[in-house]
Amino acid sequence: MPVRIITDSASDIVDFPNPSLTVLPLTVAFGNTVYHDGVDLTHERFFELLVESDTLPSTGAVSPGAFAEAYDAATAVGEDVVVVTLSSKVSATWQSACIAAEGRPNVHVVDSLNSCIGQRVLVEYALMLAERGLPAAEVASRLEAARSRVRMLGLLDTLEYLRRGGRIGSAAAAAGMLLSIKPVVTMTDGSIQLLGKARGSKNARNLLVQLVDEHPIDFAMPFSLACTAGGEAMLRKYVRDSRDLWEGIVDALPITTVGATIGTHVGPGAIAVAYFSKDA
Repeated sequence: MPVRIITDSASDIVDFPNPSLTVLPLTVAFGNTVYHDGVDLTHERFFELLVESDTLPSTGAVSPGAFAEAYDAATAVGEDVVVVTLSSKVSATWQSACIAAEGRPNVHVVDSLNSCIGQRVLVEYALMLAERGLPAAEVASRLEAARSRVRMLGLLDTLEYLRRGGRIGSAAAAAGMLLSIKPVVTMTDGSIQLLGKARGSKNARNLLVQLVDEHPIDFAMPFSLACTAGGEAMLRKYVRDSRDLWEGIVDALPITTVGATIGTHVGPGAIAVAYFSKDA
């Protein structure tokens, strides 16, 4: 039976057309104005609003009703379903997907324990497995077995949005910005965590190269690079600095953009890399 892969817009999939993929939007609220991520709010427009706003936006989970409609549409054309959601540690989207899946034996829900391009590479792996003809239950089982190998690392240009979100104090943020401290963050057990920091952009890029090298990339699996608005130059420099990791192995690097779910916390000028590591 064909398999439908369903995910949410926290995966930042906006440029990956696939007839077997459905992306359901989270909501993003700036004050009283509510947008649907990736539908009436592009990644570019999101960062324009973020920079203009004095307060951080709020994001809303995909509703059980939206998942139920997507399940019904898949079932109506004879498809089984595998759902790959944003980490249950940061959103109720996984819970919504599970509520809607009750009483539906053809629907399998997988918590990515990730977000952004970390979630994206798991979705791409799900599509690879489905295209090989694996049944939905086995696709879901393999995703759950592989998700611990997904590493997503983000290099931030500013500490301001971590401060606004309450993840670091005002004094630490002020000192960090004064010293040009660039933090590297990751998703650990489904939540954003500080992994390291360096002084200045070049040292920070070198730190990111080092952290990737410590857990080598499995190039047989999906991987991705991305940046938030304003991070294009930083990403080009990182690609140049890390060329020993890629050259001679892949012909081209998959590059995309970061949207609201992670972008709210990291701000403009950030870059990210996500991949399956060779080690567990």
